[in-house]
Amino acid sequence: MNLSIIIPLLNEQESLPELHSWIVKVMNANDYSYEVIFIDDGSTDGSWHTIEELNAKDSNVKGIRFLRNYGKSQALHAGFNKALGDVIITMDADLQDSPDEIPELYDMVTKGNYDLVSGWKKKRYDNAVTKNLPSKLFNWAARKTSGVYLNDFNCGLKAYKNIVIKNIEVSGEMHRYIPVLAKNAGFGNIGEKVVIHQARKYGESKFGISRFINGFLDLITIWFLSRYGKRPMHFFGAAGVLMFIIGLLSTGFIIVFKLIKLFILHEPTILVAQNPLFYIALTSMIIGSQLFLAGFLGEIILRTKNNEERYKIAKKINL
Repeated sequence: MNLSIIIPLLNEQESLPELHSWIVKVMNANDYSYEVIFIDDGSTDGSWHTIEELNAKDSNVKGIRFLRNYGKSQALHAGFNKALGDVIITMDADLQDSPDEIPELYDMVTKGNYDLVSGWKKKRYDNAVTKNLPSKLFNWAARKTSGVYLNDFNCGLKAYKNIVIKNIEVSGEMHRYIPVLAKNAGFGNIGEKVVIHQARKYGESKFGISRFINGFLDLITIWFLSRYGKRPMHFFGAAGVLMFIIGLLSTGFIIVFKLIKLFILHEPTILVAQNPLFYIALTSMIIGSQLFLAGFLGEIILRTKNNEERYKIAKKINL
């Protein structure tokens, strides 16, 4: 199979028939073998009924329905697990991503030998203050932090080799950072393509300014996990040892200074417990011990954890 097109959605009933027709037109024009996997992330507007109707007319349409809204990352994870195509395309269901981009993305992966190609919505039809400006700041921070030099991490239109999506774990709200996850997994040939961004035709955006705040927090998380996720003791242990040594040296300084004053200078001195530095030293040693134990616990958890079920599927179509 040439293509798996994965489309997560939430309350996009009006868009689905038009999007499906558009995809079919592009697939037939290029003679691709394909599947379209719709993941209904807890819609309440009849989107699932529309997916069932599309499947009745087109056996290439497949569907997964979540019991409730779990988020885009979980929807993509479910779609990735079921995808069979040599190349996987992800796109949004709101008609802002154009299926006409798919052939070029497919060629870049198959002929250009890219592991992953990310879309870049260079010209956007969004509010400049509430979406475009925060997006530019977010993308700048993501580039500097991750070392992956893409202009638009948030673009939902992306193409992947099958081996890429089968070897990355998309969890939490990490869908924005799939290129970073791919790079950390060893897939470094990452490309970018300018794509058309269309104005929303139906409904309202499901994302607000909070997504950028969450995005920055996720960026910090993925930075930490990419460096210390497999070896938490290297971070917590090193910090703990450093704090403990600072506390130990401070304690030694207090004791030596007191002995010098008593036995060499023969001067009166205060009790150790009355010295403010004593409490700084004590606090440093306690924090150091706690950080060190946190590192040990992290190592134990890492070695004993089981993959928990992150979402519950209510129904499937053709899968």
